[in-house]
Amino acid sequence: MSSQDRYTKAPSEPIWQIPATGSARFSWEYEEGRERLLALYQKGKDKQWDGAKRIDWDLEVDPYDPLGTPDEALTLYGTRHWAKMTEQDKGELRKHYTSWQFSQFLHGEQGAMVCAARIVESVPDLDAKFYSATQTMDEARHAEIYGRFLHEKIGMLYPVNDNLQSLLGDTLRDSRWDMPYLGMQVLIEGLALAAFGMIRDTTTKPLPKQILAYIMQDEARHVAFGRMALRDYYKQLTDAELREREEFVIEGCYLMRDRLRGVEVLENFGVSKKEAEEYSEQSEFLHLFRKLLFSRIVPCVKDIGLWGERLQKAYLDMGVFEMGDASLDLLMSQDEEIAEALDRERFAAEEQERVAEVAEAVAQGAAEAS
Repeated sequence: MSSQDRYTKAPSEPIWQIPATGSARFSWEYEEGRERLLALYQKGKDKQWDGAKRIDWDLEVDPYDPLGTPDEALTLYGTRHWAKMTEQDKGELRKHYTSWQFSQFLHGEQGAMVCAARIVESVPDLDAKFYSATQTMDEARHAEIYGRFLHEKIGMLYPVNDNLQSLLGDTLRDSRWDMPYLGMQVLIEGLALAAFGMIRDTTTKPLPKQILAYIMQDEARHVAFGRMALRDYYKQLTDAELREREEFVIEGCYLMRDRLRGVEVLENFGVSKKEAEEYSEQSEFLHLFRKLLFSRIVPCVKDIGLWGERLQKAYLDMGVFEMGDASLDLLMSQDEEIAEALDRERFAAEEQERVAEVAEAVAQGAAEAS
């Protein structure tokens, strides 16, 4: 069965085409490079992994409760629609929400792969090209993993959200070489990291926890890469050029905030678009979720030097201004530690099982010999 047969609604364009803009840049300087960026490139090479082997795909997933989501986290909870739903209906709702969330993760990862490839092409410095090449492979692995989870464990996909598609299009159409960094590394990757982290830390199911923890280990490097490259470059820009970037960030943040309402899911359950939007605005859980999603973006934007008065006002309007003081380095080190701890726990358990199997075989052989 193809992906097309699993979509809740057929994508409007099976192949979405964005005309290429900007220049392909070659650098003939092969010796020099920024030590921080070359160190990140080395880490990117060292940390490559195989999603088919590192993740335990034999773990069972109940498609009607893939994440262990509590009722209170569902937007319809407590509404007149919820009162009419059977347990089977609620299971379908959980399945649709997980499909919608992970489908947007999947589409975003494909966008990240294309943006990373665009950075390889357009960035003027060879050290940045080297790192972007490793990131392109990372994003391909992430798209592979999310696609496999949706196809094999959930059995359902949602088309790309209009707001995500709009931000991807704006990012890729811009001819300035730094815009794929800003749109993808800072906005889309920053938002994805926060969303991944919230689900990673709340899910009670081992397979999605593994997937999210291991992917976040990669994504933390990607955000670090964007910070390094843009911080250096934005120091050279004029006030007018910085304002243009800040306008892009403001528009992108509003798009991303409005992307995460899941209206498409509720429409599939007979809720009108207007009513679905009202429910999403009234949901306390969704308000908290949307606010926490900016925990990675706001400090990153501030760190790279985009912190003008209009941008600060926009973050005050969104209720996320205070997140500018969060420590990105601490968050990234925690992402790394969680993935490594999960590996230790998993492989220690497997080693204990292997030792037990060997001991059992030895004992059985001894018994047969006597």
